Amino acid sequence: MHPAVMTLAVATSLLTPISDAIPKLNVEATCRASVEADKAMGLALPQSFDKCMSDENSAREQLGPIWTSYSATARTQCEGEATIADASYVDLLTCLQMSNGQVTTSAAALKGASKKKKAPN
Repeated sequence: MHPAVMTLAVATSLLTPISDAIPKLNVEATCRASVEADKAMGLALPQSFDKCMSDENSAREQLGPIWTSYSATARTQCEGEATIADASYVDLLTCLQMSNGQVTTSAAALKGASKKKKAPN
């Protein structure tokens, strides 16, 4: 790559506000904790670590195309809510969608490490 083009690329990336980037969340630790919590609650079918990670990664992918369509205020608020205790892209996605009243079916089906778990039947 030509040095001038490389310099321009680096400079441009430095101008991108942090809030325009989807936050990097440690969902691995959150999923481990979620699986342990499910087991401790005695759930008959606790969610597996792999399923939790799959849901979290799916939510992360869904955030990609919509992240910057939300206001910086909504992104900041929802990031705060999604990281209060354990970080969760599922919670972040749900919060953003609820901020404009549009929870999609695909997001509603994700459980991941969400703190908004359904009570066992």
